[in-house]
Amino acid sequence: MKRILILLSVIMLLSCGKNDPIAQLENLNGYWEIRKVELEKDSVMEYGMSQYIDYIEIKDSTGFRKKLQPKFGGGYIETNTAEKITASIENNKLILHYSTPFDNWKEEVLKANGEELVVKNKDEKIYHYRKYTPILTENDEKEKE
Repeated sequence: MKRILILLSVIMLLSCGKNDPIAQLENLNGYWEIRKVELEKDSVMEYGMSQYIDYIEIKDSTGFRKKLQPKFGGGYIETNTAEKITASIENNKLILHYSTPFDNWKEEVLKANGEELVVKNKDEKIYHYRKYTPILTENDEKEKE
């Protein structure tokens, strides 16, 4: 009986460490801010505060990603760039297929939880995002008045 409990515990620990593509898909929606890009093994480009953030919305495996510019005091200015997204699970990995009138590409989701998004493109570059939270909201502005 002890062996069965130990075996079940090990299996549960190992499965918790893996990224479930269905759970990843559920965590993609929202506002994301770029943190860093791993260009090569020893080459990382760090980002401070970015002028733009990404908004991702996916329902029933289809949706879009749009660049937004946060406004001081709250709200966003939309850019004219929107990319169609189709999500699929391939070899137990979440793959995002993007398309615009000019190009098509895909990225593998390495991690997607409530706070962090990590994707890898065809060039093996790894993009790290964090959930975006505004520095100052409209409510903060009203409290100052």
